[in-house]
Amino acid sequence: MRKKEKKGFWIQIVFIALMLVVWETAARLRLFGPRSEIIFPPLEAIGRAFVLNFAKGYGGVSLWRYIGNSMKLLGEGLLIGIILALILSGACMVSVSFRRIYSLVIAVMDLLPGVAMLPVVIIIFGISPGVIVFLVVHSVLWPMSRNVLDGFLAVPRIYVEAGKNIGLRGISLLLGVYLPASVTYVISGLKVGWARAWRGLISAEMIFGIASCPGIGLYINQMRVNLNNAEMYATLLVIIIIGLIVQYGILVPIENRTVKKWGMSR
Repeated sequence: MRKKEKKGFWIQIVFIALMLVVWETAARLRLFGPRSEIIFPPLEAIGRAFVLNFAKGYGGVSLWRYIGNSMKLLGEGLLIGIILALILSGACMVSVSFRRIYSLVIAVMDLLPGVAMLPVVIIIFGISPGVIVFLVVHSVLWPMSRNVLDGFLAVPRIYVEAGKNIGLRGISLLLGVYLPASVTYVISGLKVGWARAWRGLISAEMIFGIASCPGIGLYINQMRVNLNNAEMYATLLVIIIIGLIVQYGILVPIENRTVKKWGMSR
């Protein structure tokens, strides 16, 4: 770890420690009177709830099962969304007419929050895990398509001509020139799409829980209904941890081993 990165890391650690001190101070001083324990549960209570969520869970069902269901639906939606974004954006480079139509579709659909589409989606598909997968696809498809398409359009013309001169056409031109040259945009779109998909998943599960496939969002809602606030905060912590693991354990290493290693980004 370089000196500057190490310094930044310790700054982040100090900031987190400071926030924990502020939280515990607010809990002990009972700043909100009788409601203080609900709004600011002590860190000890949250830590105990964190362990109980995995060991005991809710109704005898461990939080592990909720996490597993959520990650399964998220993975399916992400995979479908990423593949569609690459295929449709690639088609835009083949047909100018399709590019104009798809650019309009992106501009319209990207403005629609997935949660706002829930009533329509439920009417069409009913209440099933497929609804959540659909919303995850919606969340990742449009921002990633926008980034990938911008990347394809930013590829220098000389690269395209060089590819054509060595016989690349159609899919081979996309895979051999456009995709490698725009990998920075692809990874950026993937990071934005992942974040939006994760938020959309949790929001959808909180609004309508599926008993046959309970997810993390449903677990949070159950804790809220039963006024188990320490367990609720502990579950929020789990969501943050999962997000950080994906961000710094998967996406950042991919970025470091591609665009940064190839000198395409600092």
